[in-house]
Parts: sequence; structure tokens; C-alpha cells
Amino acid sequence: MTRFKSRFLVDLLLRRTEAAGGFAAILAAGDDMAGVILVQCADRGRPGPLLERRFAANGTYIWESVGPTDPDDGESRANYQDRRRSADPDLWIIELDVADAPRLVAEWAALT
Repeated sequence: MTRFKSRFLVDLLLRRTEAAGGFAAILAAGDDMAGVILVQCADRGRPGPLLERRFAANGTYIWESVGPTDPDDGESRANYQDRRRSADPDLWIIELDVADAPRLVAEWAALT
């Protein structure tokens, strides 16, 4: 199985989001080769879930909803992201503001 570099995957996600009419930004750049990717979803400024791409025991990647369950609790979300970044300086944090961001992430994940 081909494993794409994290930087390549992040760039692809940014382009797909912009092509869908959304906004995408890198909030924290991680390791270009193998950094974990955390996506902060939003839809027209309304916060959505935090999704993280993780390596699974079976050798594939999975996407999990992580962090605080209340997307409107900005302080808890920021604290979670700060803790994750402190624990893993290779972590990428990406913000997507696009209609149905989790669906776009799922479609993007199917390509990778």
C-alpha cells in the first residue's frame, strides 16, 4: 500500500476544499513526512467536529471524531488542540470552512 506524505495530503485537502467553494487554512504545520492530521471542521463559520487521521492496528488509516463533544465550546476545543500539539509537535492542524466538511474529509480520505 502506498503511503502518501502528510504534506501532500494536507495540500490535497486544501485544494479540494477551495475547489468546493470553501476556505482552508493550516493552523499548525506538522512533520512533512508522517505527521498526524487534525481537521477542525466548520460550515459558514459554525463550528463542526474535530476529525483526526490515525494509523490503525490493521495497517490502514482511520478518521475519528476527537476532542470535546460540544463544537460551540471554543475554549475546550482550543485547549484540546493545544494539548494535542504539545504532546505531538509533528501534528498538523487544518481548518476547513465548507458546506458539510466531514463529508468532504470522507471523500478525500477515500482517495488516500
